[in-house]
Amino acid sequence: MRLFKPAKAVIFLDENLEKAFNSLPEDDILKKSIKRAIFDLKENAFCGERIRKELIPKEYIKKYKIDNLFWYSLSKDCRLIYSIIADRVEIIAAIVEYFSNHKDYEKRFKY
Repeated sequence: MRLFKPAKAVIFLDENLEKAFNSLPEDDILKKSIKRAIFDLKENAFCGERIRKELIPKEYIKKYKIDNLFWYSLSKDCRLIYSIIADRVEIIAAIVEYFSNHKDYEKRFKY
């Protein structure tokens, strides 16, 4: 049984990633897919697939101090990677990275 909890907010953990997202043209399929993912995460922060802890890239742990990670399938072979930040009152979905192709995703996760 999957958890179902809405996210109070969806944020980007990296300012440059957010700038790259905002610079995409509005009609770009990747931007539309990420917007859909943000909407879905606001509805249910746990809508993605959990990544096992031992597979979380060490650079994510070191840079963002995260201990959980999820992937969300965007269009085609694109992936959005996010983490859940939670306290007793609210849940925030934090976008860590997105990939415009599966090759880069596989390289990051050493698949």
